[in-house]
Amino acid sequence: MNWYLEVLKKYAVFSGRARRKEYWMFALFNIIIAFVLGFIEGLAGGPGVIGIIYGLAVLIPGIAVSVRRLHDTNRSGWWLLIGLIPLIGVIVLLVFMVQDSQPDENQYGPNPKTATA
Repeated sequence: MNWYLEVLKKYAVFSGRARRKEYWMFALFNIIIAFVLGFIEGLAGGPGVIGIIYGLAVLIPGIAVSVRRLHDTNRSGWWLLIGLIPLIGVIVLLVFMVQDSQPDENQYGPNPKTATA
Protein backbone atom coordinates (compact mmCIF):
# COMPACT_ATOMS: atom_id res chain seq x y z
CA MET A 1 0.00 0.00 0.00
CA ASN A 2 2.96 2.31 0.62
CA TRP A 3 3.92 2.16 -3.06
CA TYR A 4 0.41 3.23 -4.04
CA LEU A 5 0.39 6.12 -1.57
CA GLU A 6 3.89 7.18 -2.65
CA VAL A 7 2.67 7.60 -6.22
CA LEU A 8 -0.31 9.63 -5.01
CA LYS A 9 2.03 11.87 -2.98
CA LYS A 10 3.92 12.58 -6.21
CA TYR A 11 0.59 13.50 -7.84
CA ALA A 12 1.94 15.38 -10.87
CA VAL A 13 5.70 14.79 -10.65
CA PHE A 14 6.84 13.88 -14.14
CA SER A 15 10.57 14.22 -13.49
CA GLY A 16 12.81 11.57 -12.01
CA ARG A 17 12.64 7.80 -12.18
CA ALA A 18 10.28 5.11 -10.86
CA ARG A 19 11.20 1.51 -10.14
CA ARG A 20 9.30 -1.40 -11.65
CA LYS A 21 7.90 -2.22 -8.23
CA GLU A 22 6.50 1.29 -7.77
CA TYR A 23 4.80 1.22 -11.18
CA TRP A 24 3.38 -2.30 -10.97
CA MET A 25 2.19 -1.98 -7.36
CA PHE A 26 0.33 1.19 -8.34
CA ALA A 27 -1.22 -0.65 -11.29
CA LEU A 28 -2.18 -3.61 -9.08
CA PHE A 29 -3.86 -1.44 -6.46
CA ASN A 30 -5.69 0.49 -9.19
CA ILE A 31 -7.10 -2.75 -10.59
CA ILE A 32 -8.14 -3.98 -7.14
CA ILE A 33 -9.78 -0.69 -6.18
CA ALA A 34 -11.57 -0.41 -9.53
CA PHE A 35 -12.85 -3.98 -9.19
CA VAL A 36 -14.13 -3.37 -5.65
CA LEU A 37 -15.80 -0.08 -6.64
CA GLY A 38 -17.42 -1.73 -9.65
CA PHE A 39 -18.63 -4.63 -7.52
CA ILE A 40 -20.10 -2.33 -4.88
CA GLU A 41 -21.78 -0.14 -7.47
CA GLY A 42 -23.13 -3.21 -9.24
CA LEU A 43 -24.70 -4.46 -6.02
CA ALA A 44 -26.14 -1.04 -5.29
CA GLY A 45 -27.45 -0.68 -8.83
CA GLY A 46 -25.53 2.56 -9.35
CA PRO A 47 -24.63 4.00 -12.74
CA GLY A 48 -20.85 3.74 -12.13
CA VAL A 49 -20.24 7.35 -11.22
CA ILE A 50 -17.90 6.51 -8.33
CA GLY A 51 -15.70 4.44 -10.65
CA ILE A 52 -15.52 7.29 -13.15
CA ILE A 53 -14.61 9.77 -10.41
CA TYR A 54 -11.92 7.41 -9.11
CA GLY A 55 -10.56 6.94 -12.63
CA LEU A 56 -10.31 10.68 -13.15
CA ALA A 57 -8.67 11.12 -9.73
CA VAL A 58 -5.85 8.67 -10.51
CA LEU A 59 -5.41 9.63 -14.17
CA ILE A 60 -2.68 12.23 -13.60
CA PRO A 61 -0.70 10.14 -11.07
CA GLY A 62 -0.98 7.17 -13.43
CA ILE A 63 0.46 9.13 -16.32
CA ALA A 64 3.17 10.61 -14.07
CA VAL A 65 4.33 7.22 -12.74
CA SER A 66 4.32 5.86 -16.31
CA VAL A 67 6.53 8.71 -17.49
CA ARG A 68 8.89 8.20 -14.54
CA ARG A 69 8.98 4.45 -15.33
CA LEU A 70 9.96 5.22 -18.93
CA HIS A 71 12.65 7.57 -17.59
CA ASP A 72 13.98 4.66 -15.53
CA THR A 73 14.58 2.72 -18.74
CA ASN A 74 16.25 5.82 -20.27
CA ARG A 75 13.33 6.70 -22.54
CA SER A 76 11.50 9.95 -22.92
CA GLY A 77 8.02 10.23 -21.47
CA TRP A 78 6.77 10.91 -24.98
CA TRP A 79 7.08 7.17 -25.62
CA LEU A 80 3.84 6.89 -23.66
CA LEU A 81 2.04 8.08 -26.80
CA ILE A 82 2.98 4.85 -28.59
CA GLY A 83 0.18 3.26 -26.55
CA LEU A 84 -2.28 5.07 -28.84
CA ILE A 85 -1.36 2.70 -31.67
CA PRO A 86 -3.85 -0.17 -31.44
CA LEU A 87 -2.45 -3.48 -30.13
CA ILE A 88 1.17 -2.99 -31.23
CA GLY A 89 1.60 0.19 -29.19
CA VAL A 90 0.25 -1.42 -26.04
CA ILE A 91 2.56 -4.42 -26.47
CA VAL A 92 5.61 -2.19 -26.99
CA LEU A 93 4.66 -0.12 -23.94
CA LEU A 94 4.24 -3.28 -21.86
CA VAL A 95 7.72 -4.45 -22.90
CA PHE A 96 9.16 -1.06 -21.88
CA MET A 97 7.42 -1.21 -18.49
CA VAL A 98 8.73 -4.68 -17.59
CA GLN A 99 12.34 -3.94 -18.53
CA ASP A 100 14.87 -3.51 -15.75
CA SER A 101 16.19 -0.12 -14.75
CA GLN A 102 19.20 1.37 -16.41
CA PRO A 103 21.91 0.40 -13.91
CA ASP A 104 23.58 3.78 -13.42
CA GLU A 105 22.52 7.39 -13.35
CA ASN A 106 20.98 8.60 -16.59
CA GLN A 107 19.79 11.99 -17.86
CA TYR A 108 16.63 11.67 -15.73
CA GLY A 109 18.38 11.15 -12.41
CA PRO A 110 20.04 8.53 -10.21
CA ASN A 111 18.96 4.90 -10.21
CA PRO A 112 16.16 4.57 -7.63
CA LYS A 113 17.33 1.05 -6.75
CA THR A 114 20.70 2.28 -5.53
CA ALA A 115 19.24 5.45 -4.00
CA THR A 116 16.98 3.45 -1.66
CA ALA A 117 19.48 0.72 -0.87
